[in-house]
Amino acid sequence: MKVPMKDNVTPAISAEEHARRTATQFDSRLHAALAKASSGLSPISLALAGMDWALHLASQPAQVARLATAAQQSALHWWADTLHNRPEDDNDPRFLHPGWKHWPWAPVVHAYHEAEAWWDDATRLRGMEPHHQEMARFYARQWLDMLSPSNTGLWGNPEVRERTRETLGSNLVNGWINALDNWRQQHGLAPVRPSEHEYRPGRDVAITPGRVVHRNHLTELLQFSPTTASVQREPVFIVPSWIMKYYILDLSPQNSFVKWLTDQGHTVFILSWRNPDETDALLDMADYLHEGVFDNLAAIKALVPDAEAVHACGYCLGGTLLSIAAAALSRPGQIEQAHLLPALKTVTLLAAETDFTEPGEMGVLIDESQVSLLEDMMAERGFLSGPQMGGAFQYLHSRELVWSQALRELWLGENEHPNDLMAWNSDTTRMPAVMHSEYLRRCYLRNELAEGRFPVEGRAVSLADIRVPMFVVGTEKDHVSPWKSVYKIHRLADTEITFVLTSGGHNAGIVSEPGHPNRHYAMLTRPADGPWLTCGDWQAQAMPQDGSWWTAWHQWLIGHGSGTVPGRLPLEDEALGPAPGHYVHQHYLD
Repeated sequence: MKVPMKDNVTPAISAEEHARRTATQFDSRLHAALAKASSGLSPISLALAGMDWALHLASQPAQVARLATAAQQSALHWWADTLHNRPEDDNDPRFLHPGWKHWPWAPVVHAYHEAEAWWDDATRLRGMEPHHQEMARFYARQWLDMLSPSNTGLWGNPEVRERTRETLGSNLVNGWINALDNWRQQHGLAPVRPSEHEYRPGRDVAITPGRVVHRNHLTELLQFSPTTASVQREPVFIVPSWIMKYYILDLSPQNSFVKWLTDQGHTVFILSWRNPDETDALLDMADYLHEGVFDNLAAIKALVPDAEAVHACGYCLGGTLLSIAAAALSRPGQIEQAHLLPALKTVTLLAAETDFTEPGEMGVLIDESQVSLLEDMMAERGFLSGPQMGGAFQYLHSRELVWSQALRELWLGENEHPNDLMAWNSDTTRMPAVMHSEYLRRCYLRNELAEGRFPVEGRAVSLADIRVPMFVVGTEKDHVSPWKSVYKIHRLADTEITFVLTSGGHNAGIVSEPGHPNRHYAMLTRPADGPWLTCGDWQAQAMPQDGSWWTAWHQWLIGHGSGTVPGRLPLEDEALGPAPGHYVHQHYLD
């Protein structure tokens, strides 16, 4: 375990090296200070993308002429449609109110959509660096989202005007109260009005009965009490992402993944990650791998001696970590203490990337300059704070999380009514500086896992070594782990892979309990060493089905299991305590 300690004796360094380190430290602190003004975004990355776009635009006069002509034609079409009062087929959720369909608002919305289409075309210039092209499109979309007619409030939004007439202006008063509450929260003051319903772990969510059965510096291992007389011989071991509290998979009883699995006759273990602080600055990926996966697998082997193997499951970054562990355990002699660990019967990856060449929207904000800026920010306190991480996601989805929310709260005077998933989403966690830097560089920037260069105990691991069956889930609307990126596991592992594409997004697609309306999924199994199928070929051959993928996974686990045993009660240790444990309650002021 690494902790940020200083040796009593500092090795002598040359004057030149001392000057270099001093200069680096000064620049790092300067960058960290400037990052507060740029919301943690690298102005250098933005400037490089803008320069790349501008130079390529200047060097392509024919494209400039084409874009100018396209703008003129768009303006003429807009004028003709306005004169003839042709309605626009608009499914944009920002303009669903009937008032946007009539003059003078309809022409404004039409012009706005024409501008969106034009800028999307204008940022696709031949010769640009792909990353810069993605950034140019992204930032153009961000500016257009900010300039949306829906953000004009009382003066230009027909929905706000109608609400103001109906309520005699009380919506504006409520909006002012909401704005004051937001200001107080941002400055560390208690909100004026408490939320209508707070979802607290152990009281409203994370209430599936169980015990903490093992604890180390980084994790608590929870085992849940059986609800059936007999259970499957192989327990299920779940590794959630370290950037989230584990109870995303144990929300309210009606949509708890953990409770549902327990009710189906599975012995369920899950990790609860510690929320790191300043003392954990030097924790790295090796620490997360050993204390998060290997140490807890050893604990499961000791706690459940009648099970020779486990069904291992990883969600999001937890799935990436689990895939590294599975690859290491699949190669004889890779892990020194492998004899203390149970075998992996199967491996399940939920919305987890193993190839980061197409990482979705997160990739827009990740390059060498941005990672360096993050490192400078983390060097101040030894971690990336929850609000800083949350701000990045908020920026990526500013249309829904900033502008539309501001419209509802400030202009329509509506109060947000959080559900259990929204409450979990605001329960932020931190990331140690060294680990987060290593993760971003090794996975996003260098793609070491996919290329067989990610080191574990001094040797690179390869996903091609995995031989146990895999169950991999992607979600249709995932902006964090796009399903086509998740699908690339087919190129990396030669084992039997059952791939599922389910409706929903990164969270709602996984938390998809049976009985939830309008859910569907498609599933297809590729045998070990089977032929490569493109994403399109897979979709053409996969069997579409209504309902939740949970039931399909349950049947898959039974099919790859070895029968049942009497239900297993978790070990009661008063020093460890009941579920949901201690770590899930950790909150630090950022």
